[in-house]
Amino acid sequence: MTFIQINALGNQPGDRATRDPEQSPEGPNSTTPLPMDVAKRNAELVEEWADQLYDADAQTILEWAAEHAPGKIAVTLSMENTVLAELASKYLPESDFLFLDTGYHFKETLEVAQQVDQRYPQELVTALPLLSRPEQDSVYGKNLYQNNPTACCRMRKVEPLAVNLSPYAGWVTGLRRVDGPTRAQAPALSLDATGRLKISPIITWSLEDTENYIEQQQLIIHPLTKQGYPSIGCETCTLPVAEGEDPRAGRWAGSNKTECGLH
Repeated sequence: MTFIQINALGNQPGDRATRDPEQSPEGPNSTTPLPMDVAKRNAELVEEWADQLYDADAQTILEWAAEHAPGKIAVTLSMENTVLAELASKYLPESDFLFLDTGYHFKETLEVAQQVDQRYPQELVTALPLLSRPEQDSVYGKNLYQNNPTACCRMRKVEPLAVNLSPYAGWVTGLRRVDGPTRAQAPALSLDATGRLKISPIITWSLEDTENYIEQQQLIIHPLTKQGYPSIGCETCTLPVAEGEDPRAGRWAGSNKTECGLH
């Protein structure tokens, strides 16, 4: 497992940023622009293939990516389940795995990450935020995840992902249309804001499809998914849900937040 920590250079925690959570800590927080020829090719691929892949199955989408992507692909893993890791190991073997360690994960999530690293041959790159939890508390005040969850997600998820996507021509996501109204029409293939391919091979899957695949392939199980947590984020912001409730109802419970900003 490769851990990548990008820190501000030599500053004391109180000097890194103001306490305004709209200002990120000093240091890299964005994705390096793609070479012009790669960006152009990505745009051409989406124009030609997005409609054809809209309802395609996971194997078709990943085999397409292996054949057509003009550069290496990162497979983003939340470790809620390991479906993408299994699919990529079969159909996108040259990819890297990318895991965002926010510093607030359940210990079970980190244990799943360790098991993934042991089970699959792909390199597992673990991206870390600029600030540790104590440093963030020092700079922005304690419990930023409660006081400004959008800023917390930006600094601990969105920006680390952006920085660590720089070497790649595209990335694979676990988006599913059934996961909520903001995702109901999501494409299987699109461009992200940086011009990278955004590839969602299980976009048409239901929660039942996902569970069946996990069972059939005897995949690594996140134990909390058997304890009332069908959707798992940071420990500080995730609660179990009642049977029959929306699977994402436990994410940012008590607030009107529904997305972390990655999508």
